[in-house]
Amino acid sequence: MGRVHSKTMGKLRLAMLVGSLLALFAATPAWAELIPRSFFDNVPTPGGPARVEANTLAYDAKSDVITASGNVVMLYGGYVLECDRLRYEQGSGALVCIGSAKMTSPEGNVAQADTLNVTGGMKEAFLESLTVTTPSGAMITASEANYSSELQNILHDASYSPCGECIDANGRLIGWRVRADKLTQNATTGAVEIQNGRLDIVGVPIAWLPWLSIPDPTKPSTGFRLPTVDYDASRGLRAGLPYFVSLDQENSLLLTPQLMTRQGFLFAAEWEHKFAYGAVSVYGSGIYQLDPGAYAGSVGDRHWRGSVGTEGDFELPEGWTAGWSYTAFSDAAYLPDYSFEFNGADDVLINEAYVGFLDDDTYADVRVQHYQVLGNYTDADEAKQATTMPNARADQYFNSETGDQIHISARVLSVHRGDDALDILNTVPYVFGYSGDKTHLALEGTWQKQLLTSSGLVATPLMGLRADAASYSGDAPVEESSFSVTPLAAIDLRYPLISSEGDLTQVVEPIAQIVYRGSDETSPGITNDDSHSFLLDENNLFALNKFAGGDRQDTGLRANIGARYLATLSNGSWLELTAGQSFLLAGQNGLLTDDEMHSGLNSASYIVLGAQGNIADALKLGAKLLVDPTEGQLERAGLGGDIAVAKGVTFGGDYIFLPADADHGIVEDLEEVTLRAKAPLSIDYWSAIGSLSWDLSRGEWLEVRGELVYDDGFVEAGAFAKATGDTHDNANDLTVGLSMKLKGPDGLPAF
Repeated sequence: MGRVHSKTMGKLRLAMLVGSLLALFAATPAWAELIPRSFFDNVPTPGGPARVEANTLAYDAKSDVITASGNVVMLYGGYVLECDRLRYEQGSGALVCIGSAKMTSPEGNVAQADTLNVTGGMKEAFLESLTVTTPSGAMITASEANYSSELQNILHDASYSPCGECIDANGRLIGWRVRADKLTQNATTGAVEIQNGRLDIVGVPIAWLPWLSIPDPTKPSTGFRLPTVDYDASRGLRAGLPYFVSLDQENSLLLTPQLMTRQGFLFAAEWEHKFAYGAVSVYGSGIYQLDPGAYAGSVGDRHWRGSVGTEGDFELPEGWTAGWSYTAFSDAAYLPDYSFEFNGADDVLINEAYVGFLDDDTYADVRVQHYQVLGNYTDADEAKQATTMPNARADQYFNSETGDQIHISARVLSVHRGDDALDILNTVPYVFGYSGDKTHLALEGTWQKQLLTSSGLVATPLMGLRADAASYSGDAPVEESSFSVTPLAAIDLRYPLISSEGDLTQVVEPIAQIVYRGSDETSPGITNDDSHSFLLDENNLFALNKFAGGDRQDTGLRANIGARYLATLSNGSWLELTAGQSFLLAGQNGLLTDDEMHSGLNSASYIVLGAQGNIADALKLGAKLLVDPTEGQLERAGLGGDIAVAKGVTFGGDYIFLPADADHGIVEDLEEVTLRAKAPLSIDYWSAIGSLSWDLSRGEWLEVRGELVYDDGFVEAGAFAKATGDTHDNANDLTVGLSMKLKGPDGLPAF
């Protein structure tokens, strides 16, 4: 369904699974995951006059022997046969029950022996009716099992279910089962052919496929792969049928034709060459859009669209790695519009070549990178993105037998941009990067040693030196070059106190640090390319440099005083509290020095509080607080938690507060609260979930969401609806959808 533009209705989006039966085969590994790789190691079956249960049932093609082993129980005509192992020799026709064999007649008579020979009708029934229940609880069945040296396994009227009989304690059908008239596994190729395959969910047949061949993933073979189906309003209904070509042991070709009801035919191909130490691939795709107007107003409004690319990854000897990834496209929206995977995250494509090294004491990584934004972006937008030539890091550690540690690190960041990357937030300008070329070299060496006194005090002195050299060529109003040397000195004092009484263990650790970074140069990189954001909380309260990137540094004389508290119980409950204050004692500090990204703070001394915990899985909580004591102002507050008040009933909420900061373009307080709840319905396995988010600063609702979910442990399905208000980033937006997930016996997704 397309969007409905209306002042009263807002924008309506429909994101849902295709309702056709074939949609359940859309995920590429679907059938391959429904039929586990160990399927033919556990051959079985109900139906017929007998029932056999065992942990495993296997066939040895060389000896032509079928063996059921592990808690073997056979039921036939009122008789119960039990033993450790049931062995059938196809050549001689002998069927023997071995190990603690026991036969119980319908009248209750018991015969026991080390070995029992099985003959007559029970022997015939064994071959016609077998049921194997795996240790995980899954069940594999077939009404007939045939074996030969050429076709290793042929199962008739076969099924697999992760939940055994898939009937709960109240007699209700649950879970899912895959069935087929015939399953054949080829002993040579490992391929599995499924004839007349069906998928049942809670006993209801919902998907059918007349024929499908699943290749052995360990033995690539030429043939069709699983079809894919999806729907998007701009593309229409899309169906694809991949075809895999095994050229030889090292080379393969994957052809993926796709047909779309709105846009026509898209063709994709990928060639891969595998080495003993890695792989190289080349790929491409293209389409002539029948209806480019579906992307009107974006860069995708054109007939011809496509992309080409290549990747290489190599695991080299002695800790070395190398590789590359490069993709070129007709427009920046092509890859996300057609749901292609790419190297990057958050709609950012990274083209790069790299080489790295890692061992116990050394780390090195050198990359040449080019960043490209994906979406409705023009060539002018792409010119603002960074190219690094190179982005290199190296660390070397030297540890002595006396406990001394020397750490030497190096960083080279060379950035090129074709145009300025600028933005304005409520009249405050932000510079994400200047056009031109910037190179920043940073070298740092430190020595530290951990000392343990007889009283339990842990003291770690540190001394070091950092040198920065940077140059810039371009039109920005900044220095062309800079050089600085920063002496480093610190002492870290900790006094951990541990107590254990019964099930409760407590650790209290007072911490005191004095850190000196003796430089007036808070921006040693000239321009800020890698320290765009700054967040002070319990995670970096005791860090020696509170800036994450190398283009900014936390200079001056600083003291960090605080403590950590940790309590644990034997039932898994735990609580962690962190509290402290960071003081600026003297010198110029980077937190007080503004730059083009406004990545500092308004003060250099803050009180930090943090808490998190999990109490018996019934109460989960977390909180963060940042206070500026000099101004008496709350700089940030966050609180969240969930509590289970009854079986299946939970309540939770989140609260966040950020004050207005006119200097940084934030003109009003941000204060939001979210409330959520989940409760079971009167119908088994069904529950209702709801949440409401409110913008307290503006007095308006942000988002409301409702969801109905069915979950029996093996099938999880649901429907949801979400609406947003005027103050949401996606204002006046309505999204509805359906979802379904099948899970295996371990609770993990089967798809």
